[in-house]
Amino acid sequence: MREPAERSPIVFTNPARCRDCAKCVRVCPVKAIRMEGGQAQVDPDRCIACGNCIRECPQNAKSFRDDTERVREFFRRGDTVAASVAPSFAAWLNPSERRRLPSALRRLGFSLVGETATGAWHSAQAVAAACSQPHVGPWIESSCPSVVAYIEKYRPDRAQDLAPVESPMLFHARLLREKLGPGARIVFFGPCIAKKAEAERPANAGLVDAVLTFTELSRWLHDERIELGLLEESSFDDAPGRRARGYPVSGGCLGTMDLGPDTGIDTLAVDGFQPFSAALDAQDEAGIQLIEPLFCPGGCVGGPGMPSDENVFVRRRHIREHMLSAADSEDASPPAVPSPAAVFASRPVDPEPVDERAVRRELERTGKIDAENQLDCGACGYPTCRDKAIAVVRGLAEPEICLPYMRRLSESRTDRILETSPNGILILDEHLKMMSANPAFRRLFQCTDAILGKHVSYLMDAEPFERLQARDEDLSEQTSEHPQYHLICRQIIYQLRRERQMVGIFVNVTDATRQAAEIERLRAEALAQANELLEHQTSMARQMVGFLGENTARGEELVENLMSLIEREREPRRGRGGGGR
Repeated sequence: MREPAERSPIVFTNPARCRDCAKCVRVCPVKAIRMEGGQAQVDPDRCIACGNCIRECPQNAKSFRDDTERVREFFRRGDTVAASVAPSFAAWLNPSERRRLPSALRRLGFSLVGETATGAWHSAQAVAAACSQPHVGPWIESSCPSVVAYIEKYRPDRAQDLAPVESPMLFHARLLREKLGPGARIVFFGPCIAKKAEAERPANAGLVDAVLTFTELSRWLHDERIELGLLEESSFDDAPGRRARGYPVSGGCLGTMDLGPDTGIDTLAVDGFQPFSAALDAQDEAGIQLIEPLFCPGGCVGGPGMPSDENVFVRRRHIREHMLSAADSEDASPPAVPSPAAVFASRPVDPEPVDERAVRRELERTGKIDAENQLDCGACGYPTCRDKAIAVVRGLAEPEICLPYMRRLSESRTDRILETSPNGILILDEHLKMMSANPAFRRLFQCTDAILGKHVSYLMDAEPFERLQARDEDLSEQTSEHPQYHLICRQIIYQLRRERQMVGIFVNVTDATRQAAEIERLRAEALAQANELLEHQTSMARQMVGFLGENTARGEELVENLMSLIEREREPRRGRGGGGR
């Protein structure tokens, strides 16, 4: 009984090694890398397990899942385990080691050791049979799992053209189960990590229990201290014919099919993503009825799970040597067991169209809204600036992976200080075109990054900049009014002659200027009111003095009258009193 184990992603990133170089983005043919915080993570839903990122990562930060422990567990349980060895093993080992590999696998515990090329012969014949059937369009040979994943996810319109034939690995697994019974475990060995994904497809459940690369096998032999040179020679338990052993190089399937000129079928063998993609585009127009594509350059011998450091063309020569060592016959191949037609389906990774408004905003943010600023240099890993903007919108990329954008920021000295400055800062090139504007400037002048690349006159009067540029001076200061923005700015403009740039610093003095004018108005009003009050008080004082003078005169007259009255009252009294004595 097989356990439906939950598997981890096949290709993944070691965060401790990832150094923010983004080379994996540049080499990934389908851009299945998600940049987050400078870390390049593999998106398992988009990945086709071609292994390009593993092969090209300079920091060895990309790895593939090691399933060796899973296979060891089979042996610990006492299961019967068979090995299916891809014919590309000949590109890894020298002739002496090739003859001893079966002994090494038996030493590890495998009950049966066979060559996958046996299944390759049957797979090739099934492709030939499929090509003879009526079909709307041209066929695409389907042995390479990365090719299948690419077409299903990124060229879903061509999924119907994949030949409905199981791969050599699956054909051979059926043959081995026919011999050992349904309870046996089948382990495939090869140079391809995409075979891990192929074995885990729901349609292939129960055929291949585990896939190990030759790199994993090499480490396993080392851990068990098994040296090929010290083992006896032995043979595989099945013996494929000569042509099937050439399957891992470009044209291997077509050679195994042995389509002669009488068939009238026009064929083409290609290896590597770019030639394959070009052939796919031109297949119908060129009249190619069958393409045999291999995703890895040089074919399977260039797979990412191949431990050999030899040149891929040397590896191809080793495959030819291995072919010539086999009998020139296919008679040794056993009859094929019934094999159902393989089923391939459209599985687009981006079924919904991207929001065009969001793409435009991203192009504006990086100063690439105008076609003349879209360099399409490919430094970010995407073929065009628009493709990169789409990746940013979909959360796969970060704006900072654009090299020209970052260089422009660096050259214009745009750093954290500029970003947080309360003063507007504008940087112009020698043609007075705007290179960079900090957030404060954009707020003051009510603009966005869409202004980048435009002449400064697009926003304001260019005369102060032109005047400074024409004079043999490096600095000018003035206060200017910008009525269209309701602004009054203290402008400091200076030149960076070596860099051929000009910097403008705009200090918003609108409120201060208006406050100063208001204070001056209030001061004048207060002075006028003070003068008016002073005059009023002076007039009041004069009136009060007059009132006081008049009152004083009247008081004196009243006192005099009173005194006279008193004197008159006293005199009669003095006269009457003296006569009575």
